[in-house]
Amino acid sequence: MESWLRETVKDLELYYNPKIKAIRMDTSVNVVGANPAIETVLHEGANLEANQYPSPYSDNLRKALAEKYSLHEDNFVVGNGSDEVLDISFKSFLNPNELVIAPYPSYVLHEFFVKINGGRFATVDLRPDFQLDVEAMLEPSSKMIILCTPNNPTANCFKKADVQKIIEGHEGPVIVDEAYGEYATDSFISQVDEFDNLIVTRTFSKAYGLAGLRVGYMATNKKLANALQKVKIPYSLNKVSEAVAIAALQDTAYLQKGQQVINEQRAKLSAGLQALGFEVFPSESNFIMFRTKVPSAEFVARLAAKGILIRDFGKRRLLENCVRTTIGTEELNTLLLTKIREVNEEW
Repeated sequence: MESWLRETVKDLELYYNPKIKAIRMDTSVNVVGANPAIETVLHEGANLEANQYPSPYSDNLRKALAEKYSLHEDNFVVGNGSDEVLDISFKSFLNPNELVIAPYPSYVLHEFFVKINGGRFATVDLRPDFQLDVEAMLEPSSKMIILCTPNNPTANCFKKADVQKIIEGHEGPVIVDEAYGEYATDSFISQVDEFDNLIVTRTFSKAYGLAGLRVGYMATNKKLANALQKVKIPYSLNKVSEAVAIAALQDTAYLQKGQQVINEQRAKLSAGLQALGFEVFPSESNFIMFRTKVPSAEFVARLAAKGILIRDFGKRRLLENCVRTTIGTEELNTLLLTKIREVNEEW
C-alpha cells in the first residue's frame, strides 16, 4: 500500500482525537453553552425544504457576511468550516512541489493542507516574544504565505504592521487565518479590497459556538474570490448550517456574552496559574498557553484522570512542556485551578 501513496502524504499522522471522557478545555470553543440560533432554526425546520439542494455557494450567508463587514457578497467564499476554505486556497494556487511559508510554532493543520495539495511546507521560527520575523518570512522564494493571528497555540496576536509588511512584501497569496479574530482588536477583513493577494479566513466554530455545524468563510478581493469560488465544491455547506450561521450573525447577544466572559476571566485565570507556579504566556484570545515544571504529557494525563482535558504541546520544539487551556467561565476556571492544584500536590 505504501507504494500507492503520494509522496507528500506518506508522513501524515492522524489529527488529535482524544478518547477520554472529560470536561473539554482543549478545543478553545465558546464556553457559555449552546448558541440559541440553533434552536431558532430547528423550530423553523419545516421552511428549510430539506428535499432541495442548498445554494451551491451559500448565497444568503454571503449576503449576511457582506452586510456585517460592509463588503460585497462576492468578496466571500463560504465552506464547510474554515478548514474547507483553507483547503480551497491551497488547491487553487499550489502547483506540485511549490513552497508555502508559515511561522513556527503555529496551527498544525496548515502543514496538512499544504501537503495534501502536493506542496512543500517550511517554517520560520517566531522571535522569543512569539512575534513574526518579517524579513525571514519574506526571504525564501515561496508561492504562498500563511499565518494565524491570534496565533494558535501561543494565544498572542501578531503586530498588525508586521502582518501588513508581509502582505505588501510577498508577490503571491497571503492567507491570514483569523479563526479567533472575534477575541482580538485588529482584523484585516476590512482591507481585503486594498490588496491583490490577501485572503482572510474565519470560522463560526469558536466565538459563535457552532463547531459542530462546520461553517467557515474567507474574505478577499472579488477577483480572487471568483477564482476560489470555482474551485469550491458546490453544495458543501448544508441548509441547516447556513441558516444557523445567518441567525447567529443577526442576533449578536450570544457572541457578546462569550466575549465578555473571556475579557473578564482571562486575567483572572492567568493570575491563578501564575500563583500555582507556572510560566504563563500573554493571551489575546480565548485560550492560554502555559509551561509546566514537570513533563507536560504526564501533567495532562493526570489532569484528565481528574475529569478535565487540556491540550499538550510539550513535544514541539520551542514549546517544551507547554500546554494550552480554554478560558472558561468563572466556575470552570475555579474547577480547573482546583484540579491543577491537586495534580501539583501529587509530585
